[in-house]
Amino acid sequence: MNTTLLFLQGVGFQEILLIGIFVLVFFGAKKIPEFMKGLGKGVNEFKNAVKDVKKEVEDGTTGTTGKLGE
Repeated sequence: MNTTLLFLQGVGFQEILLIGIFVLVFFGAKKIPEFMKGLGKGVNEFKNAVKDVKKEVEDGTTGTTGKLGE
């Protein structure tokens, strides 16, 4: 079974390796962990925001039994 991500269709190992080397040279070895830490925090904040919005929508749809404005 050949499963690929939508944006990685046609990108092979050599291209990914080349991008990795470019990032390593461009940012340096010391900046990559800092960048990944910030990226991880951003992803966590996004997940929490999505979870909060889902909860608000679920609470809003199940908690409205009266008329508007009451």
